[in-house]
Amino acid sequence: MQLSGKTVLVTGATDGIGAQLIQQLRDRGAVVIGSGRSPEKVAVTRALGFEMIEADLSTAAGVDALLAGLGDRPIDVLVNNAGAGTNYDFRSGELDLDGAERTYYLNLQAPTQLIARLMPRLKARGEAMVVNVTSGLAVAPSMAAVYCASKAGLRSYTQAIRAQLKGTGVKVIEALPPLVDTQMTAGRGQNKMSPQECARQIVAGMESGRETINVGMVKVLQLVHSISPALARSIMLRF
Repeated sequence: MQLSGKTVLVTGATDGIGAQLIQQLRDRGAVVIGSGRSPEKVAVTRALGFEMIEADLSTAAGVDALLAGLGDRPIDVLVNNAGAGTNYDFRSGELDLDGAERTYYLNLQAPTQLIARLMPRLKARGEAMVVNVTSGLAVAPSMAAVYCASKAGLRSYTQAIRAQLKGTGVKVIEALPPLVDTQMTAGRGQNKMSPQECARQIVAGMESGRETINVGMVKVLQLVHSISPALARSIMLRF
């Protein structure tokens, strides 16, 4: 897709991958609308010249707030980037059930709600795109049980609606980042990809129209998984 002149809605746009996505999309000439849940971070991003809508997408009210802020504006591209994890580990006894509920809503329910409710205006554009940012952990899980489960659910949903929307003009893309150096991954792992490079690969995949954007080391994970899913799971469960 030629991104110049397209109106793109990016969720989770104040930090990490999302902050880089809105910058790089604007550099491509797109009209960018972002969302974020922190009033302070939304204000900082607005000060950089971006249109922002404050909305906490871990709740149904937050999805309603985003859609209300958007109004009836036409949208060419929806990027479901917002995501989070939570403590849920039987080994340590850290089981944040409220956090798990919010994580499932943010990572899975909010994207499905936004896609369904924005689909009429996406179809009306003739050429449109939905980009769901999942994770390499949607292919083979680590010990982050709730995060992995929610991203795997979004991956399955993405594949199903891609088939449903064939021939409608709405392209459905899945982007699978590796471990990226963001606030969410602070203190976890090594050799993290920079948010800038992750966003660059996602934007390049959007421009080329690839249905699946395997970012960085996820290419290797996908290869291992294609040979032996059990081996891929065994490797990732060590982390």
